[in-house]
Amino acid sequence: MTSFATADLSDAYSERVQIAEPIFRQYGGQAQFHGLIATVKLFEDNVLVRQLLESTGNGRVLVVDGGGSLRCALVGDMLAQLAIDNGWAGFIIYGCIRDTAVIADMPIGIRALNAHPRKSVKRGEGVIDIPVHFAGVNFQPGHYLYADADGILVASTPLI
Repeated sequence: MTSFATADLSDAYSERVQIAEPIFRQYGGQAQFHGLIATVKLFEDNVLVRQLLESTGNGRVLVVDGGGSLRCALVGDMLAQLAIDNGWAGFIIYGCIRDTAVIADMPIGIRALNAHPRKSVKRGEGVIDIPVHFAGVNFQPGHYLYADADGILVASTPLI
């Protein structure tokens, strides 16, 4: 993986990047990750998350707009392992995850609002590959996301 620092990218490309508000906690064993953005918008239902993760990730980052719900988890250790197995770089989850002790040792980057032990419902409702907005950022499918211990940046073109 190419090394980078979001602080350096922010300095070098201040006019070209959006910086997410610092509302996310770091989970997963990969503190630094980047890739093309894929999106899903849903609420307390992770069926479409699984559906996306069953496809080849090619180093993409799945941005999950879970409506900011703190009432259930949208990703756990099994979905994190599926993402690893299929070549996803990581997740940004505007919602919760679970199985954090196991996920902490997994080679994937995950940012989420918090942890919650309850699993989501399974209705299959939501929308894939649409622009989503949270944390002060417009996440567009096909744009580029960079995350490290200092934060999350999004740009319309590659920065590294």
